[in-house]
Amino acid sequence: MDDHLLAWLTTLDEDRLARVLAGRPDAIAAPWPRRLDTLARRLSDNFAVMEVMRGLPLPPLEILQACLVVGDRATPDELARFLGVTTAEVVPWLDGLYDKALAWPGPGGSLHLAEAVARWWTAPCGLGEPLASYLDSWTLNSEGLRRMSRALGLSAQGGRRQLMARVTAVLGDAERLADLLREAPDGTVSLLDEFAWDGPVRGVDGNRFVALDSPEKWAAERGLLYRTQWDIAEMPREVALALRGPDYRAPFTPEPPALGTVAADPAEAGHAMCLAAPHAVDRAAALLENTDKTPLPLLKGGGVGVREVRRVVKETGCAEDEARLLLEVCAVARLLAFDDAAEGLIPTKRFDAWRLEDAPARLRTLLAAWWRMERSSLRRVSGRYPTVLGDDPAGETVARVRRAVLTTLATLPEDATFASLPELVQAVHWRAPLLDRELLTECCPAVLAEARLLGLMAGDSLTGLGRALAALGPGVAGDEQDESVPEVEHDPGLVEVSVRALAGAQRTALFGADLTAVVTGPPAAELSSLLDRAADRESKGAASVWRFSAASVRRALDAGYSAESLLEELRAAGTVPQPLAYLVKDVARRHGEVTVTTVGCIIQGDPGLLAEIAAHRRLTRLGLRLLAPTVLASSVRADLTLTSLREAGYAPVPVDDTGEIAVRREPAGGRLILLPGGRVAELESPPPIIADPPPDPREHAQRLMRSGPDEQAAGQTWAVIGRLATRLPTAQQSLLGFVVDRGVRALITLSDGITATISHGELRRGVLDAWCEEAGDYLEFPLAEIASVTSG
Repeated sequence: MDDHLLAWLTTLDEDRLARVLAGRPDAIAAPWPRRLDTLARRLSDNFAVMEVMRGLPLPPLEILQACLVVGDRATPDELARFLGVTTAEVVPWLDGLYDKALAWPGPGGSLHLAEAVARWWTAPCGLGEPLASYLDSWTLNSEGLRRMSRALGLSAQGGRRQLMARVTAVLGDAERLADLLREAPDGTVSLLDEFAWDGPVRGVDGNRFVALDSPEKWAAERGLLYRTQWDIAEMPREVALALRGPDYRAPFTPEPPALGTVAADPAEAGHAMCLAAPHAVDRAAALLENTDKTPLPLLKGGGVGVREVRRVVKETGCAEDEARLLLEVCAVARLLAFDDAAEGLIPTKRFDAWRLEDAPARLRTLLAAWWRMERSSLRRVSGRYPTVLGDDPAGETVARVRRAVLTTLATLPEDATFASLPELVQAVHWRAPLLDRELLTECCPAVLAEARLLGLMAGDSLTGLGRALAALGPGVAGDEQDESVPEVEHDPGLVEVSVRALAGAQRTALFGADLTAVVTGPPAAELSSLLDRAADRESKGAASVWRFSAASVRRALDAGYSAESLLEELRAAGTVPQPLAYLVKDVARRHGEVTVTTVGCIIQGDPGLLAEIAAHRRLTRLGLRLLAPTVLASSVRADLTLTSLREAGYAPVPVDDTGEIAVRREPAGGRLILLPGGRVAELESPPPIIADPPPDPREHAQRLMRSGPDEQAAGQTWAVIGRLATRLPTAQQSLLGFVVDRGVRALITLSDGITATISHGELRRGVLDAWCEEAGDYLEFPLAEIASVTSG
C-alpha cells in the first residue's frame, strides 16, 4: 500500500471519493473494501493499475511519462513547462488521472504516481535511468568517482555524496556539457546524439571502450555513457536531456489525429444490418447442425484443418469466411465443444437451449462471444489465414484491438464513415496507444470484415448493432473463458437494436408447383432451419431458393418428422401446392419398409439353452429378444451381458468380429462411450440470467467516509480467537486467524449447523465480521458459535 495514496484519500470529500470509485470500479468489486486503507491497497495493486493504463488514450500516458522524467519536482506548472503547454491544458488530463488513482497531488502541489506506472516504462520519453542510479551503483566505487571527477575537471576531494553532486551538476547542465564536448574527439557528438535521441540503450563495439582516444572511451570516462555489458551501453537521463537542449519539450498530443470521412447513408446501413444479422444466426445454426451429424475433428497440433472447413462450407452452403468466423464464435459461446467420445467438435447442451430461444437472443449470444473472442478469424498472416480454433499468440490483445476499432468508429456521426484505413489505424492508436501498432495494422481489416458478416457494419460504417455493442465498452466484455456475459447479452440497448435487426426476417416462403421454395429477403432462422431439413438450398442472396426432392424429404423423415407433422409446419410457412404434398406423402409411404434395431450385443448358442436364458428371471434386465433359434439379442453391451450371464451360473465367452473367441484382460476403469446425436432439446426455456447491479460509487463513498479505523489492534488476532472461539481446535483457530489477517477463504460451520463461505474477516467485540459468499454481503458470526473451520 502506498502511504501517500492513503494520505490523499483521507483528504477527499464524498463527491471526490465517489469520482475515484467511479473511475476504478475494480476497487469496489465484491467483497468491497470497508476502510480507506483497504481501498488504498486495491487502488495501488500493480496488476489493476496496468489494466487501467491499457484503457487510457495517448494524452494521459504522455503526461505520466513526463511525470516520470521530471521526477520529484513534478507539479502541474513544471509539467506544463516540460510539455510546452499551459497549465490549463494539463489540468483536465491530470484530473482524469486523479479519478483513476494513477496519480494524485501531494503536499505543496507535488505529484505522486502509482508504483506500477514506473514499472511500465523503463525508458519514459526515450530516456534512461537517472544519473544517480549509475553513480550510486556498486559497479562504480569511490575511486572511480574521483577519476571521473578529475576527467571532468572537478575537484576529487570530499565524500561520495559530494562527488556525485558535482558530477550531476556538470552532466545535467546543457551549457557546461556543451563546453565539455568542445574538447571531445571527433565522432563523439554524433555518437552521443544517437544515444540521446534513439537510445537510451544501444548496442556497441566493446573494444572501442578500451581503445585509446576513441569517442566511446572518452564518453565513458566522463560518465556520459555506461557500459552494462560488453556490447551494450546506456546513457543517463540527465545527460540525454542536456544533449537534447533547453528547448526540448516532451511530446503531448491532446487532440486526436484528423480522421478523414466520406458521406454514408444511414438508411442503407440499417437495411444491410437487417440482411446480415438474420443470415449470421441462420448460418451459425446450419454449422452447428452439421457438426451434430458429422463431428468436426481437430488436427494433432490443435485447430480445425482446411479440408474439414471446406467440407463444412460445401455441405452447409456457407462462404469460407463465414464458416471460419462462426465456428470460432460458436466455440467461444460454448455452443460447440470437443467431445472425447465423438473425437471431434460437436454441439453442446447449451446449443439445445440456444436454438429454442428467439432469434434476437441467439444473435446477442454470438455478438457477446465475438466481443470477447481472443483470436481474429479473418486476419491474414503472411498472406494466409490462421488455423481455425488454433492458438493465437496475440490472444487477449486481439480482443482489445477489436474493441478499440469499434469504439473509434462509434465516434463518427451516423452519416459518415472513415476515408482511409491508415487514418483509421492512426485514430485507433491515439485512443489505445499501448496496443502493438503492427498488430493493430494487421488486425484492423479483419475486424471490419468480421463486423460486416455479423451485421455490425455496412460497408465502412457502423450499423445500429455496431454502435450498441461499441457503447458497452471494454469493461463488460469479459474474457474468452467466461461461461456467459449477461452484461452484454442482456444490455437493454443491444436488446432493442437486435430485435429491430431481425424484425424484417421473412417467416414465410413461396412454395412453387416445381417443388421449390422461395424466400424473398433474409429468412428467419426458424424458417431457414425447417427448409434446410426438408429441402436442398440452391441459392442465397436477395432471395433464397430451396428445392424439394425425394431424398431431401426422406432426410426430414429420418430426423423424426411424420408426413403430417412436416406438412403442418410447411403450411404454417406458406401455401403448400399439391405436387409437394403428394411428394411428402409418397416418400412417407415407403419410409420404414426396412427397420434397423439397436442391440447391445448378440448371444449365440444352442436353441434350447438360449430359450432357457431368455426365460431366466434374473436376466430380464438385459432386455433379451429371440431373433432366431440360435441368436439372442441383448439391449446391454457385451461386457455387462457377460457379467450377468456368469452371475446367473452360465459360462459365456466373448467373440470378436471375425467369430473367434477373444478372451482378453480388460483395462480397469473403463467407461461407457456415448455416440453423438439423438439428443432432444428441453421444451422449457432456460432460466433468465439476472446480472448483479454494478456497485454504486456514491453509496460506497458514503460508507467509506463513515468507516473508522480497525478496532482490532495488530498482533491481537490470535489471542482474541484463542480466547473466544473455544469450540475450535488449535489448527482451526489458526485457519480462522488467516481469514482475518490475510483475507483467505474458508468454510465455517456454526453450532446450529448453518454453513457459510467467508473471507476478508475482521474481529469486533467477540464476533467475526466477514464477507459471506452465499449472502453477497458482510455478516457477523459470533466467535463462540463457530463449531468448525475448513479450508475453502
